[in-house]
Amino acid sequence: MAHFIDRRLNGKNKSTLNRQRFIRRYKKQIKEAVSDAINKRSVTDVSSGERISIPAKDLKEPVFHQGKGGFREQVHPGNDQFNAGDRIKRPPAGQGGGAGEGEASDQGEGTDDFVFSISKDEYLDLLFEDLELPNLQENSLDKLVQMRTHRAGFCSDGVPSNIDVVRSLQSSLARRVAMTAGKKRELAELKEELIRLEQQPVPEQTRINELLAQIEELERQISAVPFIDNYDLRFRNYEKRPHPTSKAVMFCLMDVSGSMDQATKDMAKRFYILLYLFLTRTYKDIEVVYIRHHTQAKEVNEQEFFYSQETGGTIVSSALKLMHQIIAARYSSSEWNIYAAQASDGDNWVDDSPQCAEVLSNKILPMVRYYAYVEITNRAHQSLWREYEQLAAHFGNFAIKHITSVEDIYPIFRELFKKSASTAAQRA
Repeated sequence: MAHFIDRRLNGKNKSTLNRQRFIRRYKKQIKEAVSDAINKRSVTDVSSGERISIPAKDLKEPVFHQGKGGFREQVHPGNDQFNAGDRIKRPPAGQGGGAGEGEASDQGEGTDDFVFSISKDEYLDLLFEDLELPNLQENSLDKLVQMRTHRAGFCSDGVPSNIDVVRSLQSSLARRVAMTAGKKRELAELKEELIRLEQQPVPEQTRINELLAQIEELERQISAVPFIDNYDLRFRNYEKRPHPTSKAVMFCLMDVSGSMDQATKDMAKRFYILLYLFLTRTYKDIEVVYIRHHTQAKEVNEQEFFYSQETGGTIVSSALKLMHQIIAARYSSSEWNIYAAQASDGDNWVDDSPQCAEVLSNKILPMVRYYAYVEITNRAHQSLWREYEQLAAHFGNFAIKHITSVEDIYPIFRELFKKSASTAAQRA
């Protein structure tokens, strides 16, 4: 059986194939490290690469070895306690293997964690793996484009995992036939002439020697043709083609009132930056509408949404009403898949919270595919959360989550946008 090994190096003189195999093998540990790493990043540094650390114990692989069985003799130098035939007791726990009885010093020997760097693309692929926009439907196939992998024939360059054995052997056979067919015909003719000469009463020895030399040379040339060559290899070719799925728009609503301190705003921004990276990386063409609100709501651009210092009181319904107006003016629910994500600390005028529930239940939720509300606070939940809890019990496309610290952002984000089991089964 032939084995093909790709020895090509990437731009940094390292094996790309080995790197991909390593990432697949230790994917679980790497994903855990990526999840931990994102919590330590600043708001503006979410999309770069990362240095990943894997504990050395996780890199050890089980091995089979033959143990020492039967009776055996050993010589232990310096023995002044035992005689031949004595049974040696097992040392107490913690005193064997040269560990000693005292505490380990801070200068002792050990094994460092394995640390390596992953690129920005590898980091984001691991970050957003198995995530999708829920309930995405094909309303109008002319806007949102998702890249999907399709077979695209065969090529002469690729990775070993994509080798097509049958095509490669067919190419090898064709090459060997082309390179040896003429020599084999000539060889057959020379062998026939040799047989005729040997059957003559007086063979011409000089001619026979010439024929033998020519036959030996032709056989050497034929045997020198390799069974398979790099030229013969054929790889299954894949290419990503744009697949129009539907029009989609994501509404991002963020509370910027005075009750939102800087730490809470930073967590909200981190959540929205994750959402923005996920949308722009997974879907080629999706519209994003940014709405900031305090007592008044305003549609803003991306720069102002993330970095504006405007603040004020809190009336959440102003953002919901503005969102409904924008939907009515620009995004028909019959043509667009509408999504929304709202972040707040839960503070709101008590009289305004029932109004928020009314706007959502009567005007917004019937038109959107999915609405996610994230409350960022360490305080007890207030009237807005209680109103939203009742909505979540009646609407399957409405989800609420609670974030108390930076460490909660990425797990909550994955919960909100994880791929459904039915979708994963269909694509598998």
